[in-house]
Amino acid sequence: MTTAQTSSQPLTQNPEWRSLGPGLHDHGVTYRVWALGHQSVVAHFERRQGKIETLELTPGPEPGYFSGTDPKGRAGDLYKFSIDGGTPVPDFMSHYQPRGVMGPSLVVDATRYAWRVKDWQRPKWNGQVVYECHIGTFTPGGTYRSMIERLDYLRDLGVTAVEFMPITQAAGDRGWGYDGVMPFAPFHAYGTPDDFRALVDACHERGLAAILDVVFNHLGPEGNFSHAYSDFYFHLGKDNPWGQNFNLDGENSAPVRAMLLQNICYWLDEFRIDGFRMDATHTVHDPSPVHLLAEAATLAHERGAFMIAEDDRNSREVLEPREKGGWNFDGVWSDDFHHVMRVSQTHEQQYFYSMVKGTIDEMVAVLRQGFLYTGQVSPFHKAPRGMPCDDFAPQRFVFHISNHDQAGNRLLGDRFHHGIDVENYRALSLFLCLIPYTPMLFMGQEWGATAPFLYFTDMSEELGLLIAEGRRKEFLASNFARDEEELARMSHPQEPQTFLRSRLDWAEIEKTEHRRLLDLYRDGLKWRRELFGASNPTREQWTVEREENGVVIHYRLPGRNVSVHLNLLGREWPMPAGAKILIRSNEEKYSGGNSTQGIETLVLEQFPVR
Repeated sequence: MTTAQTSSQPLTQNPEWRSLGPGLHDHGVTYRVWALGHQSVVAHFERRQGKIETLELTPGPEPGYFSGTDPKGRAGDLYKFSIDGGTPVPDFMSHYQPRGVMGPSLVVDATRYAWRVKDWQRPKWNGQVVYECHIGTFTPGGTYRSMIERLDYLRDLGVTAVEFMPITQAAGDRGWGYDGVMPFAPFHAYGTPDDFRALVDACHERGLAAILDVVFNHLGPEGNFSHAYSDFYFHLGKDNPWGQNFNLDGENSAPVRAMLLQNICYWLDEFRIDGFRMDATHTVHDPSPVHLLAEAATLAHERGAFMIAEDDRNSREVLEPREKGGWNFDGVWSDDFHHVMRVSQTHEQQYFYSMVKGTIDEMVAVLRQGFLYTGQVSPFHKAPRGMPCDDFAPQRFVFHISNHDQAGNRLLGDRFHHGIDVENYRALSLFLCLIPYTPMLFMGQEWGATAPFLYFTDMSEELGLLIAEGRRKEFLASNFARDEEELARMSHPQEPQTFLRSRLDWAEIEKTEHRRLLDLYRDGLKWRRELFGASNPTREQWTVEREENGVVIHYRLPGRNVSVHLNLLGREWPMPAGAKILIRSNEEKYSGGNSTQGIETLVLEQFPVR
């Protein structure tokens, strides 16, 4: 074993001294670690022919920071760190784990990738149509590269942005992504970092924005080496349902905040991500004067990127500008819309569905306001929920009738369309395409995919058993399973078949019933582009009214008056005089019967324009 030399250049001369992880440059590789509470950090390199070399990192310039430069370092080097003489472990700030989460980390040269799009610019958030997907189950190959083969399909569908479920390194070879443990390392099972760059690049070639789902509220339970480096990474006593919160306001929290903000810049600068969907932001504990997520939004906006929150509070804080104490996010998911639409068809009342009844009045309210709950008491939360937010522009609310949670957290992983009449599903699908808010689709919903989307993991056997038992308890407690007999139908998360069953079957789009539903989505989104152009309609351009049979959105667009009627009661109603049908969900070409009776969405243009 030989020893590499430590850089003699003072690290404080480098403005990037606080940036953690490996830094490749002309003079080798500089390694930076934050290991507060420890005395020594030694890098172990796997050289060619199995030779091991070490490099002792130097403390400073602030407590907990260690750094050192390997002058022989280059891209492709494999390494681990030994903390206080302990067993070498992977780099918590690793950029790639070619052998999985327990293997050595690899030095990546981000400049080697030759970007094909030379004049790329990040698009605005206003006007986006989002498509959420899980890379591992989107294609038979389940990789970054295999997804590229389906991007033309997505462009032709009419979506404008692809939202990738989390891709950070986690245990095993399969999972949803929310158990990531290395925030800077793309998941090895999907391919290399350059493979992910190629996917983002291919999105941009087709005019598609790339949105990355990022988790700042916890790390996964297996392969999480953060505590080997410092116990100060997490805020003890501030746990959430999935794990420990990062230390954002406690003792020695400044380096943790810096690391997370570095992570935002990393994905933007090295992978050209256009925006982020931040997971469960209501569980990110930070009572600091300026919330970490507000700082993250500022960094993103400085680079032209956008920020979207999943936040169940219906709070103005997420959308308000910084000067009003808000985070200044560009958008937020409105699960209220999903719940109202689903319950209108299924009449479910278990768990959070108890908040809604699925009535026409609730539809009118959520369509007018963006949220249903704007301060009234929620029976589920047993407390007031939400604030009035109807002064915010419509593009700032993301509406959907399906997403990964709403399928994957059901006992059978069944999708919305699996449990309702196809006529009803067509009506809600076309309506979604023509709402004034930002519509989001979940992969496969546009053709009525038969594959479920199940919850799957690839943890160690012992942990896998605990996860499965935890899911069973949750299903019983939430009444998604009423008894042990129903619970027995749950697919075990650890079984490989659970993962494989969740993969989309692309052959289905050639089958008549699936192809016709797909045509409806394509035509619906085509009409969205024709009517609204590249932006969402402003609040001044539309109104929502209750009708005897359902709800109608009246659009007053430049040179056009268009109304989108959702007929929920299946009663025949008279066609307004001087109206022209633009599209209807029950047209024969979409497998409907052209009847004026039955549940449907009908889009009319009124003449003359007044």
